[in-house]
Amino acid sequence: MSVKVPYWRLSAFYFSYFGLLGSMLPFWGLYLREQGFSLSEIGQLMAILVGTKLVAPNVWGWLADHTGKRMRIIRIGALLALMIFGFMFTEPAFWGMALVMAGFSFFWNAILPQFEVVTLRHLHTATEQYSRIRVWGSVGFVIAVVGLGWFFERASLQILPAILLGLLALIVISSFSVGSPPGQRGNRGSLSSFLQELRAPQPILFFSICFLLQISHGPYYTFFSIYLEDFGYSKTLIGWLWALGVIAEIVVFLIVHRMFERFSVRGLATACLVLAALRWLVTGLFPENLPIILVAQISHAATFGVFHAIAMHLIHQYFSTAASGQGQAMYSALSFGAGGAIGAFLSGFIVENWGGSMAYFMAAGVAMAAAVLALALSTHSSYRVSHDGTQSA
Repeated sequence: MSVKVPYWRLSAFYFSYFGLLGSMLPFWGLYLREQGFSLSEIGQLMAILVGTKLVAPNVWGWLADHTGKRMRIIRIGALLALMIFGFMFTEPAFWGMALVMAGFSFFWNAILPQFEVVTLRHLHTATEQYSRIRVWGSVGFVIAVVGLGWFFERASLQILPAILLGLLALIVISSFSVGSPPGQRGNRGSLSSFLQELRAPQPILFFSICFLLQISHGPYYTFFSIYLEDFGYSKTLIGWLWALGVIAEIVVFLIVHRMFERFSVRGLATACLVLAALRWLVTGLFPENLPIILVAQISHAATFGVFHAIAMHLIHQYFSTAASGQGQAMYSALSFGAGGAIGAFLSGFIVENWGGSMAYFMAAGVAMAAAVLALALSTHSSYRVSHDGTQSA
């Protein structure tokens, strides 16, 4: 890697950001249940947590592209997320909790898409190196879920907000350690450039696929820990199961550039989506069968790892420098935002009325619908990704 790329400083941000995510996703639902919230309320609160991605990344993406001061905006967002999360210690009731989660996540969810732009601009044309930096986010996630799974077998979940606050502080510190990419200070984008580039059918198709894939992840991100705990799994084992999926993701991040050399985007995307449908189906059918759940978790390497790498390469191609921030924001808003919120909300309703397995059956159907759409992805030169991020025939 070029000496001009701040590898460890970029990696530290991903490590702390996804360490926070790894502390929150598996355990926040359990924490909320201990606080006395119903399953339906937990689904609504988690929908708020991810639903802010529908608005925040687009607002901040436009602001970052318009001002050209992307790192300053990232730092402000991290600081505001830290400050608002502090109100969690007032132990709010449902509407207070909803307000704090909405405020905190509005800023927290906005900073990652912009940091992705910063990372890719530091890498310039060497986008195949992206996975070597992003992998540290997965490492942070694994350490968090395994460590806290063991910890919460011995300590109260009431400590979780304090742990999350500490990780938010690390995100703030790491954001101040990263400078703007060389030659990028003051560069401004435009909304018109973004809208013009968005009109092409392939970006619209791909964003639609991302939207459906994240709906299918709704039961997993919202109720997986609760689902397994109800079947007798310990918190330690639940933490390891979350970690297993991300460990598989780490392995994929290290080799995914070779997949782009051998397979088309359409083939890779379709395979990932079919595997997602199978993953949710067996999770719903065989929750008590640990070997099957282990295999399902390993498939996270494809359903998130490979698919996310595809998304980063394609967004880097679909959108110019002037529109890259809003391109990343659109990806986050439509998939993790709208898709994640709808998936969480639907999951809460389904789990409350028909049980956890039915939520995973819904997820399997949605993922298969996305796989059908993926068959229409173009393999022509303008949309085929090579391993170095350039266009190829």
